[in-house]
Amino acid sequence: MRNLLIYQYISEVARSGSVRKAAEKLAITPSSLNRRIQSFEYEIGAAIFERNARGVRLNPAGELAVHTLRKHLADMEELKTRIEDLKGARRGNVSITASQALLPHFLPKQILRYQKKFPGVDFNVEVADPSDSEQALMNYEADLAILFSALPTESFETIAQLEQSVFAIMAPGHPLSKRKQLRLSHCVEFPLALHDSSYSVGRLLETHVQRSRLPLRPAMKSNSFILLQNYILNSEAIGFEIQIGLSDSDDQGLVKRPIAINNAAKTSVQLIQLRGRTLPVAAAKFAEQISVVFDQMDEDKASLAT
Repeated sequence: MRNLLIYQYISEVARSGSVRKAAEKLAITPSSLNRRIQSFEYEIGAAIFERNARGVRLNPAGELAVHTLRKHLADMEELKTRIEDLKGARRGNVSITASQALLPHFLPKQILRYQKKFPGVDFNVEVADPSDSEQALMNYEADLAILFSALPTESFETIAQLEQSVFAIMAPGHPLSKRKQLRLSHCVEFPLALHDSSYSVGRLLETHVQRSRLPLRPAMKSNSFILLQNYILNSEAIGFEIQIGLSDSDDQGLVKRPIAINNAAKTSVQLIQLRGRTLPVAAAKFAEQISVVFDQMDEDKASLAT
Protein backbone atom coordinates (compact mmCIF):
# COMPACT_ATOMS: atom_id res chain seq x y z
CA MET A 1 0.00 0.00 0.00
CA ARG A 2 1.57 3.27 -1.18
CA ASN A 3 0.37 5.40 1.73
CA LEU A 4 1.75 2.91 4.25
CA LEU A 5 5.16 3.01 2.59
CA ILE A 6 5.36 6.80 2.45
CA TYR A 7 4.20 6.99 6.06
CA GLN A 8 6.99 4.58 7.06
CA TYR A 9 9.55 6.59 5.09
CA ILE A 10 8.54 9.97 6.55
CA SER A 11 8.25 8.60 10.10
CA GLU A 12 11.70 6.98 9.95
CA VAL A 13 13.36 10.14 8.62
CA ALA A 14 11.67 12.18 11.36
CA ARG A 15 12.70 9.63 14.00
CA SER A 16 16.30 9.38 12.77
CA GLY A 17 16.75 13.07 12.01
CA SER A 18 18.71 12.04 8.93
CA VAL A 19 17.83 10.74 5.47
CA ARG A 20 21.00 8.64 5.43
CA LYS A 21 20.32 6.94 8.79
CA ALA A 22 16.66 6.37 7.88
CA ALA A 23 17.68 4.83 4.54
CA GLU A 24 20.00 2.38 6.35
CA LYS A 25 17.16 1.24 8.63
CA LEU A 26 14.73 0.98 5.72
CA ALA A 27 17.29 -0.94 3.60
CA ILE A 28 17.08 1.44 0.64
CA THR A 29 19.54 3.97 -0.76
CA PRO A 30 19.49 7.56 0.54
CA SER A 31 18.94 8.87 -3.01
CA SER A 32 15.93 6.58 -3.50
CA LEU A 33 14.45 7.63 -0.15
CA ASN A 34 15.04 11.29 -0.98
CA ARG A 35 13.31 10.93 -4.37
CA ARG A 36 10.24 9.31 -2.81
CA ILE A 37 9.92 12.04 -0.22
CA GLN A 38 10.36 14.74 -2.89
CA SER A 39 7.70 13.05 -5.02
CA PHE A 40 5.30 13.15 -2.06
CA GLU A 41 6.14 16.81 -1.42
CA TYR A 42 5.46 17.61 -5.08
CA GLU A 43 2.13 15.76 -4.84
CA ILE A 44 0.91 17.75 -1.82
CA GLY A 45 2.51 21.01 -2.97
CA ALA A 46 4.66 21.65 0.09
CA ALA A 47 7.97 20.68 1.69
CA ILE A 48 7.56 18.58 4.82
CA PHE A 49 11.06 18.74 6.33
CA GLU A 50 13.28 21.59 7.43
CA ARG A 51 17.02 21.36 7.89
CA ASN A 52 18.96 22.52 10.94
CA ALA A 53 22.40 21.96 12.42
CA ARG A 54 21.36 18.57 13.84
CA GLY A 55 19.83 17.21 10.61
CA VAL A 56 16.21 17.31 9.46
CA ARG A 57 12.91 17.55 11.26
CA LEU A 58 9.25 17.79 10.31
CA ASN A 59 7.92 21.27 9.66
CA PRO A 60 4.25 22.15 10.34
CA ALA A 61 3.21 20.79 6.92
CA GLY A 62 5.09 17.59 7.68
CA GLU A 63 3.40 17.23 11.07
CA LEU A 64 0.02 17.64 9.38
CA ALA A 65 0.95 15.13 6.67
CA VAL A 66 2.00 12.50 9.21
CA HIS A 67 -1.17 13.03 11.23
CA THR A 68 -3.34 12.72 8.10
CA LEU A 69 -1.52 9.60 6.86
CA ARG A 70 -1.77 7.99 10.28
CA LYS A 71 -5.52 8.67 10.41
CA HIS A 72 -5.95 7.36 6.85
CA LEU A 73 -4.14 4.11 7.67
CA ALA A 74 -6.21 3.68 10.84
CA ASP A 75 -9.38 4.19 8.78
CA MET A 76 -8.19 1.56 6.29
CA GLU A 77 -7.57 -0.93 9.12
CA GLU A 78 -11.04 -0.20 10.47
CA LEU A 79 -12.50 -0.76 7.00
CA LYS A 80 -10.71 -4.11 6.66
CA THR A 81 -11.90 -5.13 10.13
CA ARG A 82 -15.52 -4.31 9.28
CA ILE A 83 -15.29 -6.18 5.97
CA GLU A 84 -13.95 -9.22 7.83
CA ASP A 85 -16.90 -8.91 10.22
CA LEU A 86 -19.26 -8.90 7.25
CA LYS A 87 -17.56 -12.01 5.90
CA GLY A 88 -18.07 -13.77 9.22
CA ALA A 89 -14.40 -14.62 9.72
CA ARG A 90 -13.91 -12.50 12.80
CA ARG A 91 -17.09 -13.49 14.61
CA GLY A 92 -19.16 -16.61 14.98
CA ASN A 93 -18.93 -20.12 16.34
CA VAL A 94 -17.11 -23.23 15.14
CA SER A 95 -18.51 -26.58 16.26
CA ILE A 96 -16.23 -29.61 16.15
CA THR A 97 -16.48 -33.26 17.09
CA ALA A 98 -13.13 -34.93 17.69
CA SER A 99 -11.39 -38.05 18.87
CA GLN A 100 -10.18 -37.76 22.45
CA ALA A 101 -6.50 -38.08 21.41
CA LEU A 102 -6.69 -34.63 19.80
CA LEU A 103 -7.96 -32.86 22.92
CA PRO A 104 -4.93 -32.60 25.25
CA HIS A 105 -2.51 -30.86 22.88
CA PHE A 106 -3.32 -30.55 19.18
CA LEU A 107 -6.76 -28.93 19.24
CA PRO A 108 -6.14 -26.43 22.08
CA LYS A 109 -3.00 -25.24 20.28
CA GLN A 110 -4.82 -24.81 16.96
CA ILE A 111 -7.87 -23.11 18.51
CA LEU A 112 -5.70 -20.64 20.43
CA ARG A 113 -3.74 -19.89 17.26
CA TYR A 114 -6.99 -19.17 15.39
CA GLN A 115 -8.48 -17.06 18.19
CA LYS A 116 -5.32 -14.98 18.39
CA LYS A 117 -6.14 -13.80 14.87
CA PHE A 118 -9.93 -13.86 15.24
CA PRO A 119 -10.73 -13.32 18.96
CA GLY A 120 -14.45 -12.93 18.25
CA VAL A 121 -14.85 -16.58 17.22
CA ASP A 122 -16.03 -19.11 19.83
CA PHE A 123 -15.48 -22.87 19.65
CA ASN A 124 -17.59 -25.79 20.80
CA VAL A 125 -15.71 -29.10 20.92
CA GLU A 126 -17.33 -32.45 21.70
CA VAL A 127 -15.58 -35.79 22.15
CA ALA A 128 -17.32 -38.21 19.82
CA ASP A 129 -16.81 -41.57 18.17
CA PRO A 130 -17.33 -41.91 14.39
CA SER A 131 -21.03 -42.77 14.60
CA ASP A 132 -21.81 -39.82 16.88
CA SER A 133 -19.75 -37.53 14.64
CA GLU A 134 -21.66 -38.77 11.61
CA GLN A 135 -24.97 -37.85 13.22
CA ALA A 136 -23.69 -34.47 14.41
CA LEU A 137 -22.51 -33.54 10.91
CA MET A 138 -25.74 -34.78 9.31
CA ASN A 139 -27.85 -32.77 11.78
CA TYR A 140 -25.70 -29.61 11.35
CA GLU A 141 -24.80 -29.83 15.04
CA ALA A 142 -21.12 -29.89 14.06
CA ASP A 143 -19.32 -28.07 11.27
CA LEU A 144 -16.26 -30.32 11.27
CA ALA A 145 -15.16 -33.69 12.57
CA ILE A 146 -11.53 -34.64 13.24
CA LEU A 147 -11.34 -38.41 13.49
CA PHE A 148 -9.12 -41.43 12.98
CA SER A 149 -11.80 -43.20 10.98
CA ALA A 150 -13.19 -42.35 7.56
CA LEU A 151 -16.91 -41.73 7.19
CA PRO A 152 -18.98 -42.90 4.18
CA THR A 153 -17.77 -40.99 1.13
CA GLU A 154 -21.21 -40.64 -0.42
CA SER A 155 -22.28 -38.36 2.45
CA PHE A 156 -19.01 -36.94 3.80
CA GLU A 157 -15.94 -35.25 2.38
CA THR A 158 -12.40 -35.57 3.74
CA ILE A 159 -10.90 -32.07 3.58
CA ALA A 160 -7.43 -33.10 4.74
CA GLN A 161 -5.71 -36.10 6.28
CA LEU A 162 -2.42 -36.91 7.97
CA GLU A 163 -0.86 -40.35 8.37
CA GLN A 164 -0.06 -41.22 11.96
CA SER A 165 2.08 -43.78 13.78
CA VAL A 166 1.72 -45.33 17.22
CA PHE A 167 4.17 -44.42 19.99
CA ALA A 168 4.88 -46.25 23.23
CA ILE A 169 4.88 -44.06 26.35
CA MET A 170 6.54 -44.85 29.67
CA ALA A 171 7.91 -43.28 32.83
CA PRO A 172 11.43 -41.79 32.86
CA GLY A 173 13.97 -44.42 33.85
CA HIS A 174 11.89 -47.27 32.44
CA PRO A 175 14.12 -50.11 31.14
CA LEU A 176 12.83 -49.51 27.58
CA SER A 177 13.42 -45.75 27.69
CA LYS A 178 17.07 -46.26 26.65
CA ARG A 179 15.97 -47.62 23.27
CA LYS A 180 15.37 -45.18 20.41
CA GLN A 181 12.74 -47.39 18.74
CA LEU A 182 10.66 -50.28 20.02
CA ARG A 183 8.83 -53.32 18.77
CA LEU A 184 5.51 -54.37 20.21
CA SER A 185 7.16 -57.61 21.32
CA HIS A 186 9.40 -55.54 23.64
CA CYS A 187 6.41 -53.78 25.19
CA VAL A 188 4.31 -56.85 26.02
CA GLU A 189 7.03 -58.00 28.43
CA PHE A 190 5.87 -55.23 30.81
CA PRO A 191 2.50 -54.36 32.37
CA LEU A 192 0.31 -52.59 29.83
CA ALA A 193 -1.99 -49.61 30.35
CA LEU A 194 -4.34 -49.57 27.38
CA HIS A 195 -7.16 -47.56 25.89
CA ASP A 196 -10.31 -49.55 25.40
CA SER A 197 -11.34 -50.50 21.88
CA SER A 198 -13.66 -47.51 21.56
CA TYR A 199 -10.55 -45.41 20.85
CA SER A 200 -8.46 -45.57 17.71
CA VAL A 201 -5.19 -46.57 19.31
CA GLY A 202 -6.98 -49.38 21.16
CA ARG A 203 -8.52 -50.68 17.93
CA LEU A 204 -5.17 -50.45 16.12
CA LEU A 205 -3.40 -52.48 18.78
CA GLU A 206 -6.11 -55.11 18.93
CA THR A 207 -6.00 -55.52 15.15
CA HIS A 208 -2.22 -55.83 15.13
CA VAL A 209 -2.16 -58.26 18.05
CA GLN A 210 -4.64 -60.53 16.29
CA ARG A 211 -2.30 -60.64 13.28
CA SER A 212 0.92 -61.08 15.24
CA ARG A 213 -0.56 -63.37 17.94
CA LEU A 214 1.27 -61.47 20.65
CA PRO A 215 -0.29 -61.59 24.13
CA LEU A 216 -1.95 -58.32 25.08
CA ARG A 217 -3.02 -58.55 28.72
CA PRO A 218 -3.50 -55.08 30.23
CA ALA A 219 -2.82 -54.34 33.87
CA MET A 220 -5.02 -51.26 33.40
CA LYS A 221 -7.64 -50.51 30.77
CA SER A 222 -9.57 -47.25 30.58
CA ASN A 223 -11.15 -44.68 28.30
CA SER A 224 -9.47 -41.87 30.30
CA PHE A 225 -6.22 -40.44 28.92
CA ILE A 226 -5.43 -38.70 32.22
CA LEU A 227 -5.89 -41.87 34.29
CA LEU A 228 -3.71 -43.95 31.96
CA GLN A 229 -0.93 -41.36 31.78
CA ASN A 230 -0.75 -40.97 35.55
CA TYR A 231 -0.80 -44.74 36.02
CA ILE A 232 2.09 -45.08 33.55
CA LEU A 233 4.02 -42.22 35.15
CA ASN A 234 3.98 -43.99 38.51
CA SER A 235 4.69 -47.57 37.40
CA GLU A 236 6.61 -49.73 34.94
CA ALA A 237 3.55 -49.95 32.71
CA ILE A 238 3.73 -49.21 28.99
CA GLY A 239 1.01 -47.28 27.23
CA PHE A 240 0.37 -46.34 23.63
CA GLU A 241 -0.64 -43.08 21.97
CA ILE A 242 -1.12 -41.89 18.41
CA GLN A 243 1.56 -39.38 17.49
CA ILE A 244 -0.70 -36.33 17.24
CA GLY A 245 -1.97 -36.98 20.77
CA LEU A 246 1.48 -36.43 22.27
CA SER A 247 2.89 -33.18 23.56
CA ASP A 248 5.65 -31.53 21.52
CA SER A 249 7.68 -31.22 24.72
CA ASP A 250 8.34 -33.53 27.65
CA ASP A 251 6.31 -31.42 30.07
CA GLN A 252 4.18 -34.43 31.03
CA GLY A 253 7.25 -36.24 32.31
CA LEU A 254 6.56 -39.21 30.01
CA VAL A 255 9.08 -40.75 27.63
CA LYS A 256 7.78 -41.48 24.14
CA ARG A 257 9.31 -43.94 21.70
CA PRO A 258 8.15 -44.85 18.17
CA ILE A 259 7.01 -48.40 17.50
CA ALA A 260 8.88 -49.92 14.53
CA ILE A 261 6.84 -49.37 11.37
CA ASN A 262 6.60 -53.05 10.49
CA ASN A 263 5.31 -53.82 13.98
CA ALA A 264 2.46 -51.37 14.28
CA ALA A 265 -0.49 -50.58 12.10
CA LYS A 266 -0.82 -47.03 10.89
CA THR A 267 -3.82 -44.80 10.80
CA SER A 268 -4.59 -41.31 9.58
CA VAL A 269 -6.28 -38.39 11.27
CA GLN A 270 -8.95 -36.94 8.99
CA LEU A 271 -10.67 -33.57 8.83
CA ILE A 272 -14.21 -34.21 7.62
CA GLN A 273 -17.30 -32.21 6.70
CA LEU A 274 -20.75 -33.01 5.35
CA ARG A 275 -20.50 -33.36 1.58
CA GLY A 276 -22.11 -30.47 -0.31
CA ARG A 277 -22.45 -28.22 2.72
CA THR A 278 -21.18 -24.64 2.50
CA LEU A 279 -19.42 -24.15 5.81
CA PRO A 280 -19.81 -20.95 7.84
CA VAL A 281 -16.90 -18.65 7.08
CA ALA A 282 -15.23 -19.09 10.49
CA ALA A 283 -15.41 -22.89 10.21
CA ALA A 284 -14.09 -22.81 6.64
CA LYS A 285 -11.13 -20.66 7.67
CA PHE A 286 -10.36 -22.95 10.60
CA ALA A 287 -10.48 -25.93 8.23
CA GLU A 288 -7.97 -24.11 5.99
CA GLN A 289 -5.67 -23.63 8.97
CA ILE A 290 -5.83 -27.33 9.93
CA SER A 291 -5.19 -28.36 6.32
CA VAL A 292 -2.05 -26.21 6.21
CA VAL A 293 -0.85 -27.62 9.55
CA PHE A 294 -1.38 -31.19 8.31
CA ASP A 295 0.66 -30.40 5.20
CA GLN A 296 3.45 -28.88 7.30
CA MET A 297 3.53 -31.87 9.66
CA ASP A 298 3.65 -34.23 6.70
CA GLU A 299 6.54 -32.28 5.16
CA ASP A 300 8.41 -32.25 8.49
CA LYS A 301 7.99 -36.00 8.81
CA ALA A 302 9.25 -36.53 5.25
CA SER A 303 12.32 -34.35 5.84
CA LEU A 304 13.20 -36.29 8.99
CA ALA A 305 12.95 -39.56 7.08
CA THR A 306 15.44 -38.43 4.40
